[in-house]
Amino acid sequence: MEWMASEEKDGSVNSSVAQAIDSSASLEIDQPTESSMSSGKKVFFFKGRLICGPDPKGLILAAIAISLSSWTFAVHVASDIRNPAIIVTSSILTTIVLVNLVYVSTIDPGIIPRNDLGTIDAGKRRRRSRVVVINGIEVKLKYCNICNIYRPPRTCHCATCNNCIQQFDHHCTWIGHCVGLRNYRLHVTFLLTGLLLFAFIFIFSCKSLHHKLPGDGNGVIGLLRNDPETVALTLFSFVAMCFLAGFSCYHVYLIAINQTSYEHFHQKYVSSGNPYDKGILNNIKEALLASQPPSRVNFRADVEPGWFGGLSDISIK
Repeated sequence: MEWMASEEKDGSVNSSVAQAIDSSASLEIDQPTESSMSSGKKVFFFKGRLICGPDPKGLILAAIAISLSSWTFAVHVASDIRNPAIIVTSSILTTIVLVNLVYVSTIDPGIIPRNDLGTIDAGKRRRRSRVVVINGIEVKLKYCNICNIYRPPRTCHCATCNNCIQQFDHHCTWIGHCVGLRNYRLHVTFLLTGLLLFAFIFIFSCKSLHHKLPGDGNGVIGLLRNDPETVALTLFSFVAMCFLAGFSCYHVYLIAINQTSYEHFHQKYVSSGNPYDKGILNNIKEALLASQPPSRVNFRADVEPGWFGGLSDISIK
């Protein structure tokens, strides 16, 4: 992808834009500073190996719902069918979904480091945006007052996590984390595997209910009386399947046109055209097969003395 600084409206060449992007997009943080790390709402585990969002309630609820559905299926449905392959398949699918859930919710989504080096002076900051040309189309780069950078193309500041995220898609409540450049592929995988799991549960739950239909003519009332767990599981798996199918189809469409949810919702390219659209096949290849970019932030770096505002009695474990 080719992109360069363009001329501003007053005719002067905006040569500072490329410098601003270089300093904001490629800045590596070796040691966290107060403005670059403490302001972002992230929770770290295992000395920075796992990075979670500020509110894990949705993640915990999703994990419980998946685990409880799989357990109910094994106890009340698969045991009645008496086919070991059914239990093994559901266990494998559940494990894959949970692993994807943990992975997508604990990986750096593409956080852009904050600029603490003062490379963008006050005079340049008065211009709230810059213009670059990407594949022949002008794209505005907005200045982020919180991160003190000109946001690279397709970057947005997440109000929930308080970080600029590269190729920001959305903040997902169910994983408690942002979805961006580095975990979008995992997010789509989580949706598809979750859809497969709940479709599997729904099909065999319906089969089990069909065999358990009472012969006294009570129908649904008899099922609710005799096996409420399977009825509840069937209804829940149906709702979850429809929910995941809708989101999966939507993201498959976004991948085909090379847009993020944020860009599509705000209709970013209605008037100008999408500079990132390379055709359906190349868009799919870029989204699913392109190499994973490394994290721009060293979350495992040593904390500088005095980082907590002079509270020297605080220790980091």
